Amino acid sequence: MEELSTDILIVGGGTGGFAAALSALRMGKDVILTEETNWIGGQLTSQGVPPDENPWIDSHQTGCTASYRAFRESVRDYYRRYYPLQQEAYNNPFLNPGQGSVSPLCMEPKVALAVLEATLAPYLASGTLRIFYRTIPVAVEMGGDKVNGVILGDIDSGEEISILAEYVLDATELGDLLPLAGVEHVIGAESQAQTGELHARVDQPDPLDQQAISWCFAVDYLPGEDHTIEKPAEYDFWRNYQADFWPVPQLSWQYPEPIGLQTVARPLFAGPTDARHLEDMWHFRRILYRKHYTPGFFESDVVIVNWPQIDYWLGPLVGVSEEEKHKHLRAARQLSLALMYWMQTEAPRHDGGNGYPGLRLRGDVLGTEGLAPAPYIREARRIRAEFTILEEHVGVQQRGGIQGAELFPDTVGVGSYRIDLHPSTGGRNYIDITNWPFQIPLGALVSVRVENLLPAGKNIGTTHITNGCYRLHPIEWNIGEAAGALAAFCSARKLTPRQVRNTPALLSKFQELLVDQFGFVLAWPEELRLTSRDKTDPLGI
Repeated sequence: MEELSTDILIVGGGTGGFAAALSALRMGKDVILTEETNWIGGQLTSQGVPPDENPWIDSHQTGCTASYRAFRESVRDYYRRYYPLQQEAYNNPFLNPGQGSVSPLCMEPKVALAVLEATLAPYLASGTLRIFYRTIPVAVEMGGDKVNGVILGDIDSGEEISILAEYVLDATELGDLLPLAGVEHVIGAESQAQTGELHARVDQPDPLDQQAISWCFAVDYLPGEDHTIEKPAEYDFWRNYQADFWPVPQLSWQYPEPIGLQTVARPLFAGPTDARHLEDMWHFRRILYRKHYTPGFFESDVVIVNWPQIDYWLGPLVGVSEEEKHKHLRAARQLSLALMYWMQTEAPRHDGGNGYPGLRLRGDVLGTEGLAPAPYIREARRIRAEFTILEEHVGVQQRGGIQGAELFPDTVGVGSYRIDLHPSTGGRNYIDITNWPFQIPLGALVSVRVENLLPAGKNIGTTHITNGCYRLHPIEWNIGEAAGALAAFCSARKLTPRQVRNTPALLSKFQELLVDQFGFVLAWPEELRLTSRDKTDPLGI
């Protein structure tokens, strides 16, 4: 078995993993980054999910790190440089390439990937960064309370490689290193008796009660043409499926609105496809708006399908066997393909009749022949951390008359999103809770025991409930970037993350580094900190 060594090993090249690598590299460390798919970027790229961001990210230029802001501006510059934009779009400082209503920056996954790859190119050229694609962790070598190395397996060849590292970051989508390393962690839903949270399970904890996953895909629309896909093998099952807690069949233009759970209807088209804003499915996650460009250059808009109809909740991905996990992954793919086929053949049309055969599956937008390369994962294993973020720290209702979220002296960033939990494998419908703009406490990144392994994504010390607001793109980026910087900071000074968090002088020095060198925002401006997120993404994300 080949053996390599590095300063910092980051397992998982998603949104958090990328940001972790970037900060560690910028602090002069050698990094090995591994990724299960062929694309770095995770939510932003291989999962095909336009970023859901705080409402002030453009208007107030706050709520994210400087590198995330640079990524956003680089995406806009990419379109200005390479796409035939109309003058109005070109001159718009807040250009939204897709003009989707879910986000102020709806872009094609391939463009996001191009920007991320360009950002890392100098480090690859210098040799300080090595990336291993199509690679997953298969074992972890421990030495007491420290990780000595990780054995990785090549998905295609089966060959294994051992990587020794001073610090190891788990940036996998499901927190895969935690069980391999024996790191204390939690899966699924806690009970109220455990956490005291208003919206936790009232009876008992259920590790297998986990948020739905979604296997996204891209479509365009060419009226008068027929692009109907082959009937999916499990289409008949999904065509007739209706969960006990869901008010209508899964394949329907109706669904329960996340906050109040009232059944609402949202058609595919509520008007012209090339309108800027309409309350329909088409305009919600649109990633390419053809009217931004030279007339005739694009035949159609392009839209990402990440809607309630493809939320898969028939079984969890963690806490089950590999066979069970892959059964659910296959079924999630079948559900997405079933929705596509239903829309093409049987869905009620806005103008009467049934089916939109002109809908075309655009796998090329995602680098495949069909669906996204990877499923959108909302919930991972969560590390047992020195500090666990609870609903009482961020939720408006549970905080009662206290204005604003809890202020954390060990803050390493900020975020803002409603506590938004999708239907779960435990048979629960949406939980969607108003919360305050919040901070990211360093204590949620520090294991209760293991000294040199850090979470760098959705696997920090949240609960099933608070994961619902700490899992979005700019927040995962911030978590990863902070973890990479912390590992580099500790490596340079021969410290542990625990020492940094619990020594005031070291904590202050690390926070100064985050602000001065990396442009982190550690606290919300007061007028925004006291503005609750009382509006939501109408379909959830």
